[in-house]
Amino acid sequence: MPMLKFPKVQTSLSGYRMQAKADRGEIQLYGVIGESFWTEGITLKQFAKDLKSLGKVSHIDLRINSDGGDVFDGRGMYSLLAEHQAKIVVHVDGLAASIASLIAMAGDEIRMADGAFMMIHNPWGGAIGDAKEMRRMADLLDSVRDTLVTTYMARTNNKREKIVAWMDDETWMPADEAKKNGFADVVAEPVKAAARVTKPEIYKNLPSAFRPNRLAAARAIASIEESRRKPGI
Repeated sequence: MPMLKFPKVQTSLSGYRMQAKADRGEIQLYGVIGESFWTEGITLKQFAKDLKSLGKVSHIDLRINSDGGDVFDGRGMYSLLAEHQAKIVVHVDGLAASIASLIAMAGDEIRMADGAFMMIHNPWGGAIGDAKEMRRMADLLDSVRDTLVTTYMARTNNKREKIVAWMDDETWMPADEAKKNGFADVVAEPVKAAARVTKPEIYKNLPSAFRPNRLAAARAIASIEESRRKPGI
């Protein structure tokens, strides 16, 4: 069975936290969803265990700043939140991209910080094998896309054709545009959680705000080279 993944970035579990105080819970998803051979991410198994440990809270604040990750782990997280008895308020603090955008759809209210982004696109996957295996993977990707489209449609009240077009185009929506398109309910004050993409080369429509500052990088390299020419202490 081929592994179906969304694009991943390097991160650690330092960006993940779940805690409760009285009848209120808070979840911080600042990192990759799921695991891969290259990075340790926030798994569905850990998420489910921690969500259960919150107890019978009546309100959960879910804070997101994530590039996305494993589509099935993300779908599971969405389902757990959508079925939870608590009121779920989602805060997109920096970025809710790829499968992280689907998790955000579990919110009874979705709040995006001014300057935050949400991105939706088609699922990605890879397979090794003959033509039959490749066609099977393509069919699987189409099936997964259809489930994502259905969830986006239900939360945003947009028609299927529009959602599909946005996903085909890899659409990056700043907070005000996300609100206009039904992916957010409130544009809130900015928070100290700068959105960034550590592997910009994997995206085709990455906004300039996420691209590396080449001038700053060139200056940094020049500074390093200058220091190398100086005598050591």
